[in-house]
Amino acid sequence: MRALKIAATGMTAQQMRVETISNNLANMNTTGYNARRAEFADLHYQQMARPGTVNASDGTVLPTGVQLGLGVRPAAVSVQLSQGALSATGGDLDLAIEGRGYLEVTLPSGQPAYTRDGSLKRSAEGLVVTSDGFAVAPEITIPEDARSISINAEGEVYAYFDDAPGGQLLGQFSLVSFANAKGLEAAGSNLFRETEASGPATIGNPGEDGLGTLRQGYLEDSTVDAVREVTELIEAQRGYEMNAKVISAVDQMMGATTQVR
Repeated sequence: MRALKIAATGMTAQQMRVETISNNLANMNTTGYNARRAEFADLHYQQMARPGTVNASDGTVLPTGVQLGLGVRPAAVSVQLSQGALSATGGDLDLAIEGRGYLEVTLPSGQPAYTRDGSLKRSAEGLVVTSDGFAVAPEITIPEDARSISINAEGEVYAYFDDAPGGQLLGQFSLVSFANAKGLEAAGSNLFRETEASGPATIGNPGEDGLGTLRQGYLEDSTVDAVREVTELIEAQRGYEMNAKVISAVDQMMGATTQVR
């Protein structure tokens, strides 16, 4: 009976949906995290009688046919790209991106990665790095004797010294955009990698060519809506239970069949 396998695919799909929701809830306080959504598609169909098939000698055709579906399959786990709320932190190296764009960082392997997590730090050498110690590109080094730093909306970094009246320009942060940001590969630690699906990285200055701007002293909150996620979790649980009941019902039907004398 096909219903057993069909219900099994339904249970697997709902299990994947629960896993996606649980990951969203686990990251509801992760800086710059965008919620994910599991998407599904129906499997291929067994054509018992194709629509349009000639059904009689006079040329009468079947208006609908008989097509038996064989279940459901995962189609994608899509990132819901949206702007998270900004929370004030007051940190000199805390940056929130208002609008499109990612900060580029350099991994130990030399490969680039991208993030919206602007909780930056200062290394022992004064280099601006991420929380994991990856250098932000382009590299900016803050002098040891700098009293404070200021970062404007265009990403320009100024350092202020006790013996100088004005600020010294140290460099400018850039932002990176992609034709299809949903196609980026999540690498963990709030990092993404470029793929063929995302298209090549386009680098520009904040505020130009549709890129967002930077806000110093703020961090972008996660876009996870806990109430919505819990509601979808209940729906997924009910869907799993219904598919399990289908398996139970089919088992009873098969049991009745084997008991026929």
